[in-house]
Amino acid sequence: MVAVPVAPALSRFVAPAALSVAALLLLLLLSFLPPGPGRRRSAGRKMPSSPAGPQHTETLGVGKAIAVLTSGGDAQGMNAAVRAVVRVGIYTGAKVFFVCEGYQGLVDGGDHIREATWESVSMMLQLGGTVIGSARCQDFRTREGRLRAARNLVKRGITNLCVIGGDGSLTGADTFRAEWGGLLAELLKTGGITAEEAQRSSHLNIVGMVGSIDNDFCGTDMTIGTDSALHRIMEIVDAITTTAQSHQRTFVLEVMGRHCGYLALITALACGADWVFIPESPPEDDWEEHLCRRLAETRDGGSRLNIIIVAEGAIDKHGKAITSDEIKALVVKRLGYDTRVTILGHVQRGGTPSAFDRILASRMGVEAVMALLEGTPETPACVVSLSGNQAVRLPLMECVQVTKDVTTAMNEGRFEDAVKLRGRSFQNNWNVYKLLAHIRPPATKSGYTVAVMNVGAPAAGMNAAVRATVRIGLIHGHRMLAVHDGFEGLAFGMVEEIGWNTVGSWTGLGGSKLGTKRTLPKKHFEEISANISKFGIHGLIIIGGFEAFTGGLELVEGRARFEELCIPLCIVPATVSNNVPGSDFSIGADTALNTITTTCDLIKQSAAGTKRRVFIIETMGGFCGYLATMAGLAAGADAAYIFEEPFSSRDLQANVDHLTEKMKTTVKRGLVLRNERCNENYTTDFIYNLYCEEGKGIFDCRKNVLGHMQQGGSPTPFDRNFGTKMGAKAVAWITGKIKECSRHGRIFANTADSACLLGMRKRSLVFQPIAELRQQTDFEHRIPKEQWWLKLRPILKILAKYNIELDTSETAHLEHLTRKVLVPDATL
Repeated sequence: MVAVPVAPALSRFVAPAALSVAALLLLLLLSFLPPGPGRRRSAGRKMPSSPAGPQHTETLGVGKAIAVLTSGGDAQGMNAAVRAVVRVGIYTGAKVFFVCEGYQGLVDGGDHIREATWESVSMMLQLGGTVIGSARCQDFRTREGRLRAARNLVKRGITNLCVIGGDGSLTGADTFRAEWGGLLAELLKTGGITAEEAQRSSHLNIVGMVGSIDNDFCGTDMTIGTDSALHRIMEIVDAITTTAQSHQRTFVLEVMGRHCGYLALITALACGADWVFIPESPPEDDWEEHLCRRLAETRDGGSRLNIIIVAEGAIDKHGKAITSDEIKALVVKRLGYDTRVTILGHVQRGGTPSAFDRILASRMGVEAVMALLEGTPETPACVVSLSGNQAVRLPLMECVQVTKDVTTAMNEGRFEDAVKLRGRSFQNNWNVYKLLAHIRPPATKSGYTVAVMNVGAPAAGMNAAVRATVRIGLIHGHRMLAVHDGFEGLAFGMVEEIGWNTVGSWTGLGGSKLGTKRTLPKKHFEEISANISKFGIHGLIIIGGFEAFTGGLELVEGRARFEELCIPLCIVPATVSNNVPGSDFSIGADTALNTITTTCDLIKQSAAGTKRRVFIIETMGGFCGYLATMAGLAAGADAAYIFEEPFSSRDLQANVDHLTEKMKTTVKRGLVLRNERCNENYTTDFIYNLYCEEGKGIFDCRKNVLGHMQQGGSPTPFDRNFGTKMGAKAVAWITGKIKECSRHGRIFANTADSACLLGMRKRSLVFQPIAELRQQTDFEHRIPKEQWWLKLRPILKILAKYNIELDTSETAHLEHLTRKVLVPDATL
């Protein structure tokens, strides 16, 4: 297995994961409710294990108090983090307090610090901004202000503080913790607190979560709010693109990022911008000439528009600001293009959080509570971070220091160091962008021909992956071929050469421009072999779902009979179901997840208005419960029925009883998700009828089958970015493999490692021989035997107020940032 260290921009998003989402190490894989007696569990499926933690998490917080505050600039997803902290804190037996208006509320005390209840965070999940308020606080910067804040906490018995904000907010929290002993001594001396209160509050635990749309905090791949801000930006970019094409205009779009160019960089990747200006990597001194030449080349190639993305903190190599108006004036003067400037401003902070941000914030909230309750006086203040597909705890001040080091490096003109200090994810995004936007196909050709195709059902982001594959292939000097309609098209000769400009506008298009079918290759081996020989194909990149994986296996098996099939193969997972073995994420799953989450938001709003109503929602996914589970987390569902966790009629009755109790509270609505093939007998109609009958006089029911709308729509920023990077990596790998398998002018690849699947595994993109993945696959149900997201299901259940045990024996350990940022970037 060849590991390529890279983390996604989630976007997932991170992701997740969109991201954009990732697994919590502290959680065991648990069943929603135990299966009924006598029920057989299907072979090849790993079932949830029983909790065996060293301590009972439901009593872990008894006698303790946690305060949660949001500080600094607001970011979408902060409310999801607050909700998770409150509900998990209450679940552990702790008291949880809101601190309203950030540090100002901590200083002022009184009604600004009030106890939270389970119902008080209901309907917060889908709201942007921060419900408990945020404010810039000068008082907290003074010792007098921190004395008042300490007294307010001590009087309420609060010794655990969760801070959601940027590096300034988290630095303030660390200072507060460092001074805690001295503050208590001074308060005791002046009579502000009693000796008993001082002893009871002898130390303060601090855990931070980074909420910032700029993604400017080193140590985490994605901060809360970044993915949502990218959603807002891309909505505007897509809208502007249509009007720009109509009038053949050039648009200069300015996005936020005074000290960090992440939003600008990902936007440029996701929309295929002609140029991007970021503060970490200023352009060369002759950038004006280069920019105008690039814009002219794009127009000469047939494009009707130009897009230039500018971070608000963009500078040249001498530290001089590069403004949007300056760029507009340059383009108008030298090229005479009709040019417009659009400054997005605070619209980037607004709107509902994306599914990625909700899930990221929820699992960070769980991890933050566990870190607080497990903390000791010796435990350093930590920040909960996302690294690839894993939650990690990092020393807070190490992250803050590296973040400051980036600014120092930029101020000193050490821009290469600034990019490296941003981390692997930023480096990889920047390298991919430079390849796609700044390098043109060489005059000297490689002599190799690479074909690309889509297989299986359509998935948003497929076109972005094809675009990157074609352009990176051309940059390597290859002849690139497009195969239409999958393996069937390859058999019938539906193959054509594809060029640079053909794929220019494909990044933001949903569906599959090449066409895709589920047909497998086995019955067409003779025709496929003949066409591989006819078109001189030396390597094949297959972008698709489970059929792409099984089709790849069939091609490998066919090598024994057909020598033409002995060419390198690379499978890139792309399916809304996220059921391809060998990868934690598939292109298209984030877009489908956001479609489901948005629909659930609307349905919840309807249910909240009518009161005492429960909605049953059926999601796609085949036998894979990924969409149902993650949408349940993102939308705040009461239950999510999936194939991987068997359930009985008694379990259904227990869920009805749970909803009956819920109707007695102030939250008089319910949301239940069902994966389309979770049980052949307990269909959506059956569950709907059961709920209707058992809920008579207490609540009524409605059902909604979402269907193929989950496969449609424009790809999310996460899927555009993920598809782009996967396509780039696939071409780099297949180029090396073709050279490796070349003998005397012929390609002969028949080893296991010449047919690989490129997948995201925890913190890395890895190439895995598809033959080895056969043992990890449940072919009957078309799912992997091991699925990381099952470890996230306990969060869904706890946040829905189910009493389950939580295992903390596998909690995320404290790591050090220096090991993370110094890992060299892999070449493309």
